[in-house]
Amino acid sequence: MAAEITAVLIFLLMFGLILFDKAEHYIITLSCAAATIVIVFLAEMRSTSALFKTLNVSSIFTRSFWHTSVEGGSASVGINWSTIIFIAGMMVMVAGMARVGFFEWLCMRLAKLVNYKPLRIFVVFMIMSFALSMFIDSITVILFLAAVSLELSDLLSFDPVPMIVSEVFCANLGGSATMCGDPPNIIIGTSLGLNFFNFLSNTGVIAIISLPIMLVYFYFSYRKQLSSKNVNIDISTLPSPESAIKDMRGFVISIIIFGLAVVLLITHGSTGLTVAFIGVFIAALMLLSQPKHIHEILKAVDYKTLLFFIGLFVVVGGLEETGVLEVVAGFIAKVSKGNHLVMVAIIIWVSGIASAFIDNIPFAATMIPIIKSLAMSQGIPVATLAWALSIGTDIGGSATPIGASANVVGTSAAARAGHPISWATYCRHSLGATAIVLAFATLFIFVRYL
Repeated sequence: MAAEITAVLIFLLMFGLILFDKAEHYIITLSCAAATIVIVFLAEMRSTSALFKTLNVSSIFTRSFWHTSVEGGSASVGINWSTIIFIAGMMVMVAGMARVGFFEWLCMRLAKLVNYKPLRIFVVFMIMSFALSMFIDSITVILFLAAVSLELSDLLSFDPVPMIVSEVFCANLGGSATMCGDPPNIIIGTSLGLNFFNFLSNTGVIAIISLPIMLVYFYFSYRKQLSSKNVNIDISTLPSPESAIKDMRGFVISIIIFGLAVVLLITHGSTGLTVAFIGVFIAALMLLSQPKHIHEILKAVDYKTLLFFIGLFVVVGGLEETGVLEVVAGFIAKVSKGNHLVMVAIIIWVSGIASAFIDNIPFAATMIPIIKSLAMSQGIPVATLAWALSIGTDIGGSATPIGASANVVGTSAAARAGHPISWATYCRHSLGATAIVLAFATLFIFVRYL
């Protein structure tokens, strides 16, 4: 019993420190992971097998980690090295694309295409945020979109706040559509053996149907605010999109590599190539294509995020190995009284509400063993619960400025540029949008799966 209590206390301490931003998140998770290893696994459980199972290093050296004949791959336990290696590979690809100016060029090209009209840019950038976030981490998408939006707002004299808020929401919505869009989906997919097409044909359908609804919602929410700032600008004085390209050869090659990554991700269920293999392969191609800039690209990788994941998985592994998560799953089953509709509704809305206030990445990682246990004990397909968890965490994280990492990146960029976004300003429209999508997703899953 002591091990269970200690594991829970460490977990709550980790969440509390993350919520109140008491230190860098990777330091928090690694410190709590060390406490889990020393106190829970070694001192109280006295189980090296539980420790090695959670560290899960041996899985990297198995054939199935890199290639599998079973569609979707094998489920992971403990530290999800597939997630970490894949995200690292995508970070290298994105860093290479950023170095040659791809993202700035794309934003400026689309702005020019709509004649630099603020309302048109507003709509086009929402669509672009959605589309890019289906294949690239939403944090990176917002990092570049917010920067360009702020630059355009200065040039065209419009308020950038509506644009950044709507871009953040659409990035999280687009990220929910595929396995590689948002970190929670990567964790869910690699842990449960789900592939890119599984997500696209399930959560992707929900996201794609929701997109036009959100375009209309945000358009009518902000059209007066953007229109009132519209002034006549001499377009000839604006910088050309081509000026953003720093290396034309690298630019063309990076686009080809990105296209290859998309193809490999879409087909990995049938080719048997795991996301870990795809991440390493794409990263290697990007580095080999820019040999003189390898150090610059590797330096741009966010190693702190990768360390954050490692620590997180160890702490959640402590809850799993001590049986705490089975108790939580049993409680959900008891509350729902075995009713699958109630169970799905609980997962969607609890995930959505919780993710609005705590980082959705650790929440998703914590919930995966719970939905596994529920699926086994209640006879409900684990994939159905996976779609509920995915939508709940991805969309729920959009509701507040701290719900997802992309939100923090977007609001921080606005604040640095002299356009602070208060909680009230952010939530005024995002809360309603979040509720609409979660309600639609709940109804969709009820009708399609139950």
